Amino acid sequence: MILFDEPTSALDPTMVGEVQAVIRELATTGKTIMIVTHEMSFARAICNRVFYMDEGGIYEDGSPEQVFDNPLRENTRRFVHRLKVLEIEVDDKDYDFLEVMSEIERYSIRSELPPSQAYHLQLAFEEIVQLIVPTLADPKLKVTIEWSGTLQQATLAFQYNGPASNVTREADDLVSAVLKTGTSQIDYTFVEGAELPNQIVVTIRQG
Repeated sequence: MILFDEPTSALDPTMVGEVQAVIRELATTGKTIMIVTHEMSFARAICNRVFYMDEGGIYEDGSPEQVFDNPLRENTRRFVHRLKVLEIEVDDKDYDFLEVMSEIERYSIRSELPPSQAYHLQLAFEEIVQLIVPTLADPKLKVTIEWSGTLQQATLAFQYNGPASNVTREADDLVSAVLKTGTSQIDYTFVEGAELPNQIVVTIRQG
């Protein structure tokens, strides 16, 4: 068995390619090789089994196709898609809207979102939250914002209490036009029995 611990770390790009070529050649000889690496494209191309380590042990394992394309666990999904996540909770109609918008702006800068997607992200949050909160006597709303560096894609997931209500269908023409301009997809589901059964997932339009 040959063990490699971060074999391409601290190398210039030319040397990285040379080291990877040697490992690829060794892999064709039938030798058992174990590699610890953060080079995801390399791991996917050369391995026939992937172990993702987290929380002090093996968090998930499977074929490259399963782990990279259809991860079963949340931390794996966030890692392979290079997700930057921001979670926001609103539990009062008088929440500090301006502070939340500033927090989203800081998140967009840290995560290096393209300016157009950052703008539409803030706009979609503003419009949908203002549709949800007034309809609830005692609002409980969780918003999860994700930016995938791999996919170059931003999404917002809104989960809120109350009876089944797809508020995006009840929006007036102006709000609908704003959402249509800045989003490529809006999906609504109602999960019976969940603490926050209403769920809206918004994909921000690229470019």
